Amino acid sequence: MAEILPFSRGRAAEPEPLWREVLGRSLRAAREERGGRLVDVAERAGISPQYLSEIERGRKEPSSEMIAAVAGALGVDLLGLLVGIAGDLGQRPGTGPRAGRRPGGPVLMAA
Repeated sequence: MAEILPFSRGRAAEPEPLWREVLGRSLRAAREERGGRLVDVAERAGISPQYLSEIERGRKEPSSEMIAAVAGALGVDLLGLLVGIAGDLGQRPGTGPRAGRRPGGPVLMAA
């Protein structure tokens, strides 16, 4: 017979941020640290200010070429940017036992 588990009415855990959201926050912070205007950085990167704004807000998932172009326009080391983002994703405070671990999901097992 199946076990019946109690329904938890507690507050659900906060969802983990998407990579594109953390990337966007990092790019915006770098731009603001340097006092750069959105239009100027977008022009140097060769993209529209609207697209850069959507990247910064985590609405768009930019290609690796776009990320490199924006990082270059900001004068930011691409490797440092990506390592920082990975660190932010893996070591956020309040994430509990899942911090730094792979998200759960289907697993492919070879026979």
